[in-house]
Amino acid sequence: KINPYIKRHSKIPDQAVFGREHFPVLEALEENWETIREEALTVLAYRDAIPALAELSPDHARLDTEGKWRSFFMWGYGFRFDPNCRRCPETYRLLKRIPGLRTALFSIHDPGMRIAPHSGVTAGVCVIHLGLKVPADWQNCAIRVDDQIVHWREGKAFAFDDTRKHETWNDTDDTRVILLLHIDRPVRFPASILSWIFMQAIRYSPFIGDARRQMMMWHERMIEIEKRSESETKRG
Repeated sequence: KINPYIKRHSKIPDQAVFGREHFPVLEALEENWETIREEALTVLAYRDAIPALAELSPDHARLDTEGKWRSFFMWGYGFRFDPNCRRCPETYRLLKRIPGLRTALFSIHDPGMRIAPHSGVTAGVCVIHLGLKVPADWQNCAIRVDDQIVHWREGKAFAFDDTRKHETWNDTDDTRVILLLHIDRPVRFPASILSWIFMQAIRYSPFIGDARRQMMMWHERMIEIEKRSESETKRG
């Protein structure tokens, strides 16, 4: 199987939640978290216009049956979404310096949001979370990866193995916002080639093609909303 092979050739330990020493990018993200947060909150002003992940990726509908998981994509499986990068120029400036970046988005969980236990498809990527807006009742807002529970905290980042069973919950009355990244797992040759081929297959799959078309449709709606907002501001 591909995932066990990739993990056997991994340059980092096979852990559910990785040690910080393996991901220098965590420190860089934490140093700039307030800048990223400012742009995320600007995006959040258009909260109702931000699509639920299930709209962009019907494959995720089983994880979010109520449309409470909103996603503002800047990158998706290696494809950069320029309109959203232009809306968040400072975040984009930071993201484009991250080696092996595959996906980058503001992940928004509405109050009461729960994602059932699930696991990702490839060990070729690792997931990074950076807390941007965390409910005051942070003890009731967390992610479990295998048997480890991690609570999001504003300005703090961590990395985990997406292929491990994980679930999240926001059992609060407030919204949780994080920066979510997928980056290439450090892997030795020849597993690195196999991992790259697998990621290319995902990148050019109908699943990603459909998501990109949905993103463009959302972008057109967003332009109209921004124009109306600007017009109302001028009239006010």
